Amino acid sequence: MLMTGAQYIESLRKLNTRVYMFGEKIENWVDHPMIRPSINCLAVTYDLAHDPQYADLMTAKSNLTGEIINRFGHLHQSADDLRKKVKMQRLCGQKTASCFQRCVGMDAFNAVFSTTFETDKKYGSEYHKNFTEFLKMVQEEDIVVDGAMTDPKGDRGVGPSDQKDADLFVHIVEQREDGIVVRGAKCHQTGSINSHWHLIMPTQAMRPEDKDYAVSFACPSDAEGVYMVYGRQSCDTRKMEENADVDLGNKMFGGQEALVVFDDVFIPNEYVFLNGETEFAGMLVERFAGYHRQSYGGCKVGVGDVIIGAAALAADYNGANKASHIKDKLIEMTHLNETLYCCGIACSAEGYPTEAGNYQIDLLLANVCKQNVTRFPYEIVRLAEDIAGGLMVTMPSEKDFKSETVVGRNGETIGDICNKYFAASPVCTTEDRMRILRFLENICLGSSAVGYRTESMHGAGSPQAQRIMISRQGNINAKKELAKAIAGIK
Repeated sequence: MLMTGAQYIESLRKLNTRVYMFGEKIENWVDHPMIRPSINCLAVTYDLAHDPQYADLMTAKSNLTGEIINRFGHLHQSADDLRKKVKMQRLCGQKTASCFQRCVGMDAFNAVFSTTFETDKKYGSEYHKNFTEFLKMVQEEDIVVDGAMTDPKGDRGVGPSDQKDADLFVHIVEQREDGIVVRGAKCHQTGSINSHWHLIMPTQAMRPEDKDYAVSFACPSDAEGVYMVYGRQSCDTRKMEENADVDLGNKMFGGQEALVVFDDVFIPNEYVFLNGETEFAGMLVERFAGYHRQSYGGCKVGVGDVIIGAAALAADYNGANKASHIKDKLIEMTHLNETLYCCGIACSAEGYPTEAGNYQIDLLLANVCKQNVTRFPYEIVRLAEDIAGGLMVTMPSEKDFKSETVVGRNGETIGDICNKYFAASPVCTTEDRMRILRFLENICLGSSAVGYRTESMHGAGSPQAQRIMISRQGNINAKKELAKAIAGIK
């Protein structure tokens, strides 16, 4: 069944997800003004699947059930599937100008599917069967699953089993005949509150002594013992202001992150996908990270398209659009954005089948993609801020523009004064100019920065994590041999 956006939102109301914000439990989190924009983002991924012009990108035929499903629940069956994934993500970024939160689960599906196959091959376990049955349910019900990898980690200088507090990495505290009991937390969890289920993975390669931490499993978001603490974002309380509109910038859509706590949560055996097989923890991490670093060549490019458009509009509204330096900056922004897209497409085009049958991206190119994403969006944002001008961060509030308080010698109100002195090109109203500048403020500096600028740095791993993978995959020794052969060195 392909749900609509409205059906998705209603499905969330049936959950008993425990959400805390500002030290208090949020009873109606679905309609909370700070959370609802992120739910609207996810709803877009459902509605686009019903639009005939996007069907080829947004849907796919399941290799498990033979039914047409949302591509966010799909196992990639070809390099073409990998390319369509990137194109789909760019589309969703263009439609929301934010993080639409569903990529993490999709990337986790593909990583867990192939890793469990190889784990079973060595140990004769039933993890792959467990996961396949779980994914069938996900596809048939068209639900959102949050892929959760990042542990708090505590002291980065020591491993999981050497931490003073064992709970700083998710771990098994009890082995039962019918399942396991887990404790710990996952942080920075994109879309966790808006998800029906969670798919948990290890956060790093594990040593034999870290056996209790080499665990992967699925559980409902409202399972007993699971609760979430909503993460703050810059300017987030603007959404709670009465009649908030223009000052929000992106009123409809936004990202969402949370701390997800597992307080002795029981996981039945059928939802366990790794249980102590430490040598496969690193494989799972590496594959998930590769898929997710590929994702950034799509989603961040889509948001970048909107930023470039907003900067061009700001130039129009400022009356500066004909200046040669403005044109040059827009060209540079476009060049950087399309370079990111090239990397996402390239690592997809070089995809290859895993032993399990689903397709893996080229890991080297995926890490190059994400390494560029840690840099280029910052330059795109810098240029957008340059084009927009300082008013982007010094402009009075929407209430000032609408104020009827009289201040002028001729009876002018504060609203009259603001609209007079912040007018620019005749091609727009003062309010239109204000809206595009607030939008740029929101996406460059405000609550949408988590879905673009800052997430570009730390999402899917820090820059150093990609550099380590580039070093591993770069095959320097083979390159030495190429040079020796041509230079005549024996």
